[in-house]
Amino acid sequence: MSLLNFRGVGISAISACVPKHVIKNKNRSGLMTDKEVENAMKTTGIYERRFADDNTCASDLCYEAALRLMEDLGLKKNSVDLLIFLSQTPDYHQPATAPILQNRLGLPKTTAAFDINLACSGYVYGLSTAFSYATQEGINRVLLLVGETLSKILSMEDRATSLLFGDGGTATLIEKNEKFPASFFSLNSDGSGDWILKVPAGGYRSLSSEETVKKKTFPDGSLRSDENLFMDGMEVFNFSMREVPDDIKKTLKYAEQDITEVDYLIFHQANKYMTDFLAKKLQFPREKVPYSLQNYGNTSAVSIPLTIGSELKNQLKNRTKKVILSGFGGGLSWGTALLTLTDCHVSEIVEY
Repeated sequence: MSLLNFRGVGISAISACVPKHVIKNKNRSGLMTDKEVENAMKTTGIYERRFADDNTCASDLCYEAALRLMEDLGLKKNSVDLLIFLSQTPDYHQPATAPILQNRLGLPKTTAAFDINLACSGYVYGLSTAFSYATQEGINRVLLLVGETLSKILSMEDRATSLLFGDGGTATLIEKNEKFPASFFSLNSDGSGDWILKVPAGGYRSLSSEETVKKKTFPDGSLRSDENLFMDGMEVFNFSMREVPDDIKKTLKYAEQDITEVDYLIFHQANKYMTDFLAKKLQFPREKVPYSLQNYGNTSAVSIPLTIGSELKNQLKNRTKKVILSGFGGGLSWGTALLTLTDCHVSEIVEY
């Protein structure tokens, strides 16, 4: 059972960067009628998103977020002991992106750096990894960079995904400090559902070819290639209802705490109808569930820190708040974190 707890380690700062280019869903045309688009926006809560241009990668957005964080804190570059880059849209298949970011940011060669490839649960998994390393004697500060440019793998003619996903990058500073109380994590996976959210080709199991980049017509009228993101929305909904509430309850039980003690429940920004339903199932007040998807859409693992940066900057300044972070999606993979944000610095969102 993957239940973890830590003491004396926590999040000291969060920053986020989004592309300047705004995609408004109401202006979408093509496969869906205006009424269908309007209904989709009301159901998902997603009205606009940000798309990176052809020359901008997830690492660029993370780089800008990291620069803002370091500038705001006056952080000395030689004080960062580990850099983790988490994304499913890295710069290359090879090499890893983390060492590239270590060099771009001017961090010393003594900074360890590696990538994690994970989707919507990634921020929770990435935090648990960062917290684990920060408990070690030789590591005091970890820079967790989480970024995605999902627009690059979308088909804008796919009914299931074309109105949902957006791009963004974030930086989170994790460090040792006795002011941080205990934090708790639950991590889970079920690879039997790998097909529910998937890019079927373009990797090493199914190499890119002329055939895999050809767009095909599907029964619902969607057009996408095997190198575009596929999603079965109903299966995602069923999976989330089945696993997420129980995992949150399990984490609270492990921590010997009650959900009434929690100030904010921060879900991965998948779909407002779905996460409202999850909050109702947990009997958690809707006003304590912040959302950023109306402006940024589903940004996969980026969505939790982006929501904190977008919606909770003032609420966290010089304050202590207990939060639950819940990430769930492709893999299938899901995780819960119960932690305390103590005087967490939140930077203004950067537009790039």
